[in-house]
Amino acid sequence: MASDWSSPGVGTHQGSLPASLVTVPAGDFVMGSDSGEVFVADGEGPARRVHVDEFRIDAHTVTNDQFAQFVEATGFVTEAERYGWSFVFADLVHPTARAHVLEGRVPSAGWWRGVRGALWSVPFGPGSDLEGLGDHPVVHVSFNDALAYCAWVGGRLPTEAEWEKAARGGLEHQRFPWGAELEPGGEHRMNVWQGEFPDHNTRADGWFATAPVNSYRPNGYGLYCTSGNVWEWTADWFSPSWHRPDRPQTRLNPRGPDTGADRVTKGGSYLCHASYCHRYRTSARTHTSPDSSLGHTGFRVAADMAG
Repeated sequence: MASDWSSPGVGTHQGSLPASLVTVPAGDFVMGSDSGEVFVADGEGPARRVHVDEFRIDAHTVTNDQFAQFVEATGFVTEAERYGWSFVFADLVHPTARAHVLEGRVPSAGWWRGVRGALWSVPFGPGSDLEGLGDHPVVHVSFNDALAYCAWVGGRLPTEAEWEKAARGGLEHQRFPWGAELEPGGEHRMNVWQGEFPDHNTRADGWFATAPVNSYRPNGYGLYCTSGNVWEWTADWFSPSWHRPDRPQTRLNPRGPDTGADRVTKGGSYLCHASYCHRYRTSARTHTSPDSSLGHTGFRVAADMAG
């Protein structure tokens, strides 16, 4: 289902690019990984050198406050609103929303609940709101919703190669934006699941669900939370064979996927845990259909260099 491009102001540049954009310099970097941690089916490897032109990207993901300004200015209707429901992590479903949970479970991911009425401004289902969450990442936004917001501010989504280069912050062959260790010196550097997933979260990193977008230390380019917190949409189609020699290296698969019709998401989320999903590494990737919305997926704005 397409987004409501006919909504007032949508698809036209009426907002403004965020002041928090940072510049990522042009150059080659090593994308992907050859480590034993890679998910082969994800097309994460092999590691290879990729060139990216200079571009700008937001230091943080789009917040609830920013998305609210967009909706107020344009009347935009998200796809979660159109479909009438979205996915919420089971332990986050608001008590009032339990009567709105759809029947059925996601195969191999039974912690998700389809909740009628869940959307970006009602993130845990009916009865919840955004109080205290203005500086948290907006979630329950589809790829198509993210495109509409980016167009409104005069930006775009980053390509997968751009996103990964920016996320690495200038480091080469490192698992995380800060280096190789998950918790250097015992310090939490990202918002992921702590404890036993999915039954017990100790919140040792300070958060159960999303954290403010500028939490923890920024990486070498000044970007926050490129590991954990929320998955982030990129512009590229997903293909498990992106590394094939006949594929472009800066736009990994612009002609579309080999199979399916999903877009690449990067970065992992607050639900990631080493016991089942350690895709919070900079090289990791997964895929989601463009009209899907979930309570752990957001995006950040990118832009070409001015002039």
